[in-house]
Amino acid sequence: MVEIRKVSTKRELKQFIQFFYDLYRDCDKAVPYLFFDEMATLQRDKNPSFECCEADYFLAYKDGKIVGRVAAIINRRANEQWKVQQVRFGWFDFIDDDEVSKALLDTVAQWGRERGMTEMAGPLGFIDTDREGMLVEGYDELTTMYINYNYPYYADHIARYGGFEKDNDYVEIKVRVPQDDNFKFHKIAEIVKQRYGLRVHKFTRSELLSGGYGRKVFELLNATYKDLYGFSQLSEQQVDKLVNDYIKIADLNLVTAVMDGDEMIGFGITFPSFSRALQKTRDGRLFPFGWWHLLKTLRTHNTDTVDLLLIGVLPEYRAKGANALIFDDLIHQFQRYGFVWADAMPMMERNEKVLAQWQYLDSHIHRRHRCFRKNL
Repeated sequence: MVEIRKVSTKRELKQFIQFFYDLYRDCDKAVPYLFFDEMATLQRDKNPSFECCEADYFLAYKDGKIVGRVAAIINRRANEQWKVQQVRFGWFDFIDDDEVSKALLDTVAQWGRERGMTEMAGPLGFIDTDREGMLVEGYDELTTMYINYNYPYYADHIARYGGFEKDNDYVEIKVRVPQDDNFKFHKIAEIVKQRYGLRVHKFTRSELLSGGYGRKVFELLNATYKDLYGFSQLSEQQVDKLVNDYIKIADLNLVTAVMDGDEMIGFGITFPSFSRALQKTRDGRLFPFGWWHLLKTLRTHNTDTVDLLLIGVLPEYRAKGANALIFDDLIHQFQRYGFVWADAMPMMERNEKVLAQWQYLDSHIHRRHRCFRKNL
């Protein structure tokens, strides 16, 4: 028999996080998420998303042992924006036991009904920059710290639970980094610069932090991502957290902005892949020696892969080819650092214009994540 317990103490929250590491300890394609980052995301006093969200976390026990976990989340800002009454499920992990997965999903459904929700969707996080979707293709590909990894049996459990339908698919593109200037984005970028007077700008740390441009990057993200599935506008507090999480530690050679005069109209944020470095940590913990592996990757780029984390261009500049300037600059940086592959983070499969840009590079879809929805 499965027993569901709500997480109510810090010790239980640590157990909630630890379950993922224990479940995937022998999986060489999974990557442990940073433990301290998981703690900060899930704590009400640390995550500014709780200004628009409410959530509870649940652990499943069988024979006295933890066998599953799930988060139940309501993002009221997103619900208002998309005119739904939706409860989200996330951090959804479990052993291959239908009784366990059913008990967890039943708990989220009941939790949502008690709060007036009429549908359930997931896997989703608090906001769009959290991990989203269940892996349904690409189990044999090394994952990254920015996306969900799960065993193939997860999707089978969703199907057997009943009532769920596909709500949205995200695809991730693997790109071979060109090794010379003979790539189409380089040629397009030169034309765009001459025709529209756009230019690439490489920020200093001072410009991004004290000069306010770090905040402008994520304000621009609000404008460029506003129509994407499940997105809710980032608040000032959420923007501040994202600046702290990404901008403070980024290699600024791997961050690019496109300017029209003094106005930033597009950006790209990329990081060397930390996947192998994280696998060398003790369950995503930085101490005593985990920090060294991540710092080494950040400083020496001892990986053949770079993660294309966030790329955005204002709608009115997309047709002008502003994205070509971002790719042209970043590809030259990738060449300089010796990266062989670029891993583009999740993109909606129905976002045809964004997906079409990859035809200009040697690329292919290598992972797919799915969000499911069910009426309550």
